[in-house]
Amino acid sequence: MIRSICCIGAGYVGGPTMVVIADRCPGIQVTVVDLNAERIAAWNDPDLSQLPVYEPGLDELVGRARGRNLHFSTAVEAAIAGADMVFLSVNTPTKTKGVGAGQASDLRWIEASARQVAACAQGHTIVVEKSTLPVRTAETVQTILNAVPGAEGKTFSVLSNPEFLAEGTAIADLQAPDRVLIGGEDPAAIDALAAIYGQWVPAERILRTNLWSSELSKLTANAFLAQRISSINAIAALCEATGADVGEVAKAIGADSRIGAKFLQAGPGFGGSCFQKDILNLVYLCGHYGLHEVAAYWQQVVTLNTWQQQRIARLVVNRLFGTVSGKRIGVLGFAFKADTNDTRESPAIRICRDLLEEGAVLQIVDPKVSERQLEQDLGQPAGDGNGAGCWHQVPDVQQAACGADALLLLTEWQEFAQIDWAAVGELMRRPAWLFDARAKADASAARAAGLQVWTVGEG
Repeated sequence: MIRSICCIGAGYVGGPTMVVIADRCPGIQVTVVDLNAERIAAWNDPDLSQLPVYEPGLDELVGRARGRNLHFSTAVEAAIAGADMVFLSVNTPTKTKGVGAGQASDLRWIEASARQVAACAQGHTIVVEKSTLPVRTAETVQTILNAVPGAEGKTFSVLSNPEFLAEGTAIADLQAPDRVLIGGEDPAAIDALAAIYGQWVPAERILRTNLWSSELSKLTANAFLAQRISSINAIAALCEATGADVGEVAKAIGADSRIGAKFLQAGPGFGGSCFQKDILNLVYLCGHYGLHEVAAYWQQVVTLNTWQQQRIARLVVNRLFGTVSGKRIGVLGFAFKADTNDTRESPAIRICRDLLEEGAVLQIVDPKVSERQLEQDLGQPAGDGNGAGCWHQVPDVQQAACGADALLLLTEWQEFAQIDWAAVGELMRRPAWLFDARAKADASAARAAGLQVWTVGEG
């Protein structure tokens, strides 16, 4: 029976997952550890609005479980030593140099975590891969753990338990998942993890596979979802050229039960920590095993995603008389999707960088993204807004529109669907544009306010 859990990694996956486990399993002590002291301090902040991860409903669960059976700490070694089960939920970004650069996952933190578990664990420990990992990573983890001398009385079982969370709905996804996937070779270890989830997840939704199938299932699920986004964005461009409406096309094809309606919303492309990274990892694996045509197929999904973002930036420049140098553009949203503060691989990054390169003055508003994060993602500090090729953060849509030649909607925050276009239009320089890359704004009201409107996928 599992009485104590340690999770290494207090980020977007480890934090919410452990919070839900602690909330649903009050008899298990859950400790989330991270070497980032600032992040751990934020998780422990009495002000629940300061949590490092924003997810609707997360603050309520933290408030209920923290201090009872949920703990956040930088004491990694002690937490591992006291745990029956250790989750590895550390970052696995795409490598930027060396073998497989640009495609393969960087596993240095997984290896470091496995070595730390090997050194600090006591007795028998179940080690659970929670990070998204390449196929056969569990073999590497097991090799590291097995290198510990048996005389120390340490034994290990390795499981794969990939997350299938959508940021913005992560708490709902954890509380009522479509499925929980557990891959492993040790039936007792699988049963132990299944028993934890079984306290709130129906048994028929807990799927058991071997290690390799579990690891590959995560990569494949993200690749299929991203493929749908790139596919509908390709059709959106065709709709704009022919006079069709991508929303109507999506509704028509989504009504086919073999296809379904989800992930058929045209937009600026996919972002987040998983989709691009996982597809590139799949491309690398296919190439490694000599499946070059398969690798090229999946690579095209990423290529088209990048093209869509570049296409939107070019379109803005072209509609504003071929130049945006010194022109103010209000950017509505920077997170890669609504209801999260995560900007990793956000389409807004590439689009804004392209516009900055063209000399635009960007006035950026996002309800959850900090100026510090904007500075990091854009690669330059905020300017005063008076020169060309600079940006600054503003608190609301009105400030984003002040003196602007255009507004560019990049994140589908609900507040951007409820804009007072008559008031906003008066603040802009004419002729003024609304570029709606999410098809979420009230285009009729914007036109009535005197703005010209481009909506993704509409001819």
